[in-house]
Amino acid sequence: MGQSSQGGQTSLVLNEQLLLSIAEQLKLPLLQIARLSELAQQTKTPHSLGEIQTTANMAIRLLDNYLFGARLALEDDYQLALEPVSVSSVLYDAGQQLDAVAKLYGVDLQLQLGGKFRPVMANRQGLQSALVSLGYSLIEALPALGPERLELKLAAHRCRYGLVAGIYSDVEQLTAEALRQGRKLHGHSRQPLATLTHGSGAGVFVADTILQAMDAELKPTRHHRLYGLGTILQPTRQVQLV
Repeated sequence: MGQSSQGGQTSLVLNEQLLLSIAEQLKLPLLQIARLSELAQQTKTPHSLGEIQTTANMAIRLLDNYLFGARLALEDDYQLALEPVSVSSVLYDAGQQLDAVAKLYGVDLQLQLGGKFRPVMANRQGLQSALVSLGYSLIEALPALGPERLELKLAAHRCRYGLVAGIYSDVEQLTAEALRQGRKLHGHSRQPLATLTHGSGAGVFVADTILQAMDAELKPTRHHRLYGLGTILQPTRQVQLV
């Protein structure tokens, strides 16, 4: 009884921390929408409507992903049901959802796959939600970090422990220390990932929560000399017929 009560309190604390991060994160897109709306009214031209729609859609998607993760965190011993999932397909769909907001920030978003991969054991909705949330935070952060090229790659590659799926750039700030410090400061600072983003980094923590529900972990990873955040997934043991 004591352990269950303690677990419930921990879940509530995590939810409160996530909610604070989301509230901070949503302030920027709402401010952007307000300013773009004013500009459209003043100039009597609809050129800002596409930006307004893109910004609103991404804010709604991040909020949906937060609610998805928050519901999981409220359940005792929560864990998403796993099934064979194509990582290539999930990365492609995540890229489609992130494409418009990447263009809005001037970021070149690319899909990079190192060959054919066996399906992995994952929850498709959970994995895609985590990657989209993570991608949103990195897209928003990238212009301020000043890399040589505003590029992000959604990529997968094999490692000795399984199959890695993540999002990469040439930004050196994507380190284990930055993520460790961010987790420590999450809920206690408006900018827990200060070396990475001037925002709350809510998408990173939403992704972290969702991946934990799949018995996976968000971690820094490297890919073709690029830095990134991703997760290691286990390939299925089933034999594929060709």
